[in-house]
Amino acid sequence: MKFQFGLLPRIVLAIVLGVLIGSVAPEALIRVFATFTGIFGGFLNFIVPLIILGFIAPGIAKLGKGSGKLLGLATAVAYLSTIVAGVLAFIVASSILPNLMEGGSLNNLDDPANALASSFIELEIPQLFGVMSALILAFLLGIGMASTGSKTMASFFEEFQEIIEKVISYIIIPLLPFHIFGIFANMAYGGAVLEILSLFAVVFILIIALHWVMLTGQYTAAGVLRKKSPFALIRTMLPAYFTALGTQSSAATIPVTLRQARKTGVKERVADFTVPLFATIHLSGSTITLVTCAIGVILLTGQSPSFGGFFPFILMLGVTMIAAPGVPGGAVMAAIGLLEVMLGFDETMVALMIALYMAQDSFGTAANVTGDGALANIVDRFTPSQKA
Repeated sequence: MKFQFGLLPRIVLAIVLGVLIGSVAPEALIRVFATFTGIFGGFLNFIVPLIILGFIAPGIAKLGKGSGKLLGLATAVAYLSTIVAGVLAFIVASSILPNLMEGGSLNNLDDPANALASSFIELEIPQLFGVMSALILAFLLGIGMASTGSKTMASFFEEFQEIIEKVISYIIIPLLPFHIFGIFANMAYGGAVLEILSLFAVVFILIIALHWVMLTGQYTAAGVLRKKSPFALIRTMLPAYFTALGTQSSAATIPVTLRQARKTGVKERVADFTVPLFATIHLSGSTITLVTCAIGVILLTGQSPSFGGFFPFILMLGVTMIAAPGVPGGAVMAAIGLLEVMLGFDETMVALMIALYMAQDSFGTAANVTGDGALANIVDRFTPSQKA
């Protein structure tokens, strides 16, 4: 059997090697790493609007082909769940993380970018259009394709989506560990790495706890509406949770999620419609991870997160998650544009976000798909037995 060295082990190895080599390597070698990360970061910045356009436009077009009221109800429930998850993550993370970091050198740490070695060359790769332009264009085209039933444009965007998916799968994801290696080597060279690694542990534990708080809330709501034990429902959905831990893919877990959702008592036609849909549009676990990681990175740079700044980000994140590609780390790739435009993240902060997110991607995916079972039960409660 062929041994598979997955993305998470490669990310961890990249961080470890980056810290070790960056601590002892001369500046000239660090500048080589910085050159690669600079070019790769520029390419990542270039591809972000194309990811948004390539995934949101056909995603909205496909949602428009659903079955009327059931589609509207399922979409509303999924979006509400994602927003609640983001707000929960903000309230808890902004309350707990500063206290856990209090008294440490992290509070007095300057922006890590100030201590980084410079690149040998500065290669500008301008975006074809901005992130917000990509979002608006994707909404217009997606809604237009759904309303007109355009087959030509739908076919074009499906093929365009396949191209962007291959760019992510064959270029970005394979090179990502090298990018993270370069960032952490530079961090180690600049002397900020210990504070950053301590942040990893604190944020990781908090994220897992928040996932289960959110799942408990989702299944409590489902249990109350369905007059069933929330814990019995969660127990039934656990096979989907552990399957997602291994696959790191909501799409790959759909067969298990579907089977377990039916076992909880969801009507077959409701489960068959909502589970694949939720695998695409409901990412409450990923939203918790992104919001919590973003707060951690903001605190790392000496800033203070505000609800006024984060709430619009959370609202947009709920929509942008539709664009999350079905590959490990897809959610953070789709969110990069929002992080840059709405929260002011620079290249270094984005790299830290990617590393933090990738370190727990499988847990976020597991929370997503397990929550899908609760939402399927909620939608089922409001769906009449006869065919709509």
